[in-house]
Amino acid sequence: MHVPDGFINAPVSAVAGVVAAGAVAVSLRGARRELGGERAAPLAGLVAAFIFAVQMLNFPVAAGTSGHLLGGALAAILVGPFTGVLCIAVVLLMQGILFADGGLTALGVNITVMGVVTVVVAYALFRGLTGVMPRTRRSTTAAAFVAALVSVPAAAVAFTAIYAIGGTTDVPIGKVLTAMVGVHVLIGIGEAVITALTVGAVLAVRPDLVHGARGLAAPLKLRVDGELVDAPAAAPAPAAARTHSTRKVWATGLVAALLLAGFVSYYASANPDGLEKVAADKGIDEKVEEHGAADSPLADYGVKSITDPRISGGLAGVIGVGVTVVVGSGVFWAVHRRRARREPATTSHGSA
Repeated sequence: MHVPDGFINAPVSAVAGVVAAGAVAVSLRGARRELGGERAAPLAGLVAAFIFAVQMLNFPVAAGTSGHLLGGALAAILVGPFTGVLCIAVVLLMQGILFADGGLTALGVNITVMGVVTVVVAYALFRGLTGVMPRTRRSTTAAAFVAALVSVPAAAVAFTAIYAIGGTTDVPIGKVLTAMVGVHVLIGIGEAVITALTVGAVLAVRPDLVHGARGLAAPLKLRVDGELVDAPAAAPAPAAARTHSTRKVWATGLVAALLLAGFVSYYASANPDGLEKVAADKGIDEKVEEHGAADSPLADYGVKSITDPRISGGLAGVIGVGVTVVVGSGVFWAVHRRRARREPATTSHGSA
């Protein structure tokens, strides 16, 4: 659903840019609370890189149409809603600058639609569902599925609303809305499956690393003299063991992202995604503009100096994952360090 330059006029694009900048600023402050431990920053960077990789895997959803992960629900559930917005913003920035995917003037629109809307809708629904469902890993995974499913058509509605205000072509908005929601409900099913599988996999090995699952595990009950009482809490694993386990999760996730982007992406569907298909069918792409980074050596997810499409696309994907994990981890580490610097000052002030 990457909106290119020329779909939305300049004034509305500028307003969307201000909204996106405000959302990023708020998320930077909120992420300080979510990125509490030192292990959180590299894990958040990994989430951004993993979303970048999976977004390269377009899957068929209807005749001549494909879809790909948006990632807002996955990021919000794994690392928190504020950090989730930052993850999607980092991914979209890397895609726009390096790969000419998503317009540069439309960056604010894309962050608002693909980042803010998906994260807010998905996380609000996820928390609501986990609040009323049994506190189990299975129900948490099911809630992730539903939240991800709903977040995609919600993003489609948000794009249609923006287009109704600032679209550059005169087309019936009702037809655009029907087409966008219809195809993105199908894409949402794929998003839900990917999100549920990923969240379920992390829950199975390290549930403590899933932000949305914190505090969800019900205490084990024992029957004593006919009454149910909470079982004694298990002793926490040593810090060294937890650190080693976290590194294994990080390494496994990075290898998975590299394989997806570097190898599996070659077999992704070549059909246009939902927005591209609707734009072509309804005529809202009449004034699309050439991307400002069209001359990038990595434009269209290929290395221009390499003629073999398999090697070119795979190498571009590996570069994208590497750059995204480095930039993302750097951003989240800076946010974490700023929080760490503020806490001693706050503590000493409070004890004075």
